Amino acid sequence: MQDIWQSFELAWTLIVNLNPALSEIVLLSLRVSLTATLIACLVGMPLGALLGIRHFRGKWAVTVVLNTFMGMPPVVLGLLFYMVLSASGPLGWLQLLYTPGAMILVQVFLILPIVTALTKQIIEDAWVEYQPLFQSLCVSRSGAVKTMLWDTRTSLLTVSLAGFARAISEVGAVIVVGGNINHLTRVMTTAIALETSKGDLAMALALGMVLLMIALTVNAMVFSARQRLPV
Repeated sequence: MQDIWQSFELAWTLIVNLNPALSEIVLLSLRVSLTATLIACLVGMPLGALLGIRHFRGKWAVTVVLNTFMGMPPVVLGLLFYMVLSASGPLGWLQLLYTPGAMILVQVFLILPIVTALTKQIIEDAWVEYQPLFQSLCVSRSGAVKTMLWDTRTSLLTVSLAGFARAISEVGAVIVVGGNINHLTRVMTTAIALETSKGDLAMALALGMVLLMIALTVNAMVFSARQRLPV
């Protein structure tokens, strides 16, 4: 028990003193996950809005595929991207394997179905109320999408949070395409797994505490935004 408390004390010391190794890992994690979340939202939200307001043959199939990819095992996705980005793969010439770019790419495809499917559901529910008004005003489809995205922005903040949380907590996919290389592709989740296996509980606990603090901060920001902005 004493060793555990000492590990917590050392972990807190690492955080308070802004340990260089800890800071490097945290900053890389934030850069990778925030970039992936931004790209996924820029692509997934307009796509989800279009799916929400359009009715076409095969829409149910698209919905089923989206829901299926939402539950795809991350390590499987990582394996697929490993084969695509490897030297013998179709995108091997990009030399992205074992780089932050590869981790961003795999995280984008990991959270894109989540962002798209959740946005589709939000817009679909709101469309029931908005559709008669838009039709009476002869609003174009692109105009309707922009208006719906803006008017449901507080709900879409939660979607962004879900995507970011999924990205920053991912281990399997990023370790396959990133390799967990020190000073290059080592992020919080992969570092926690490594440090725990090495027996360095202080560093693992410090990273875990930072991860929890990030989650708490993001949740507080979204809650504050939902309180201030109209629904």
